[in-house]
Amino acid sequence: SSGINAECPLRPGDYHGSDFFEEDWIDIVFCLRTEIGVLSKRLEERGYNEIKTKNNIESEIFQVLLQEARDSYDHDIIHELQSNEMGDVETNAERIVTWLKSWHNDDNTSDVER
Repeated sequence: SSGINAECPLRPGDYHGSDFFEEDWIDIVFCLRTEIGVLSKRLEERGYNEIKTKNNIESEIFQVLLQEARDSYDHDIIHELQSNEMGDVETNAERIVTWLKSWHNDDNTSDVER
């Protein structure tokens, strides 16, 4: 088994929303969180305009995407990951790879049991 729902036309990627995905298409949700000061500086360095910066910061303050995920999916599959510094990127990648390996092993085990 490929482990990918054949009915899902999308593949893993960087999406900034979750309400348009069918619940049964999703096995896990990783929500990256960033401290406001870090986010503000990051957006400024990327050259975001004032409106886009304000929208992103307000979204983080009010946990808009996290709440959207909670409204759309089982809370047990939602994981918040901090993304404040470069070290967080490596830590988060390791956590995601560990989950993927576990998920893949569980998926293959269930195929054998069938």
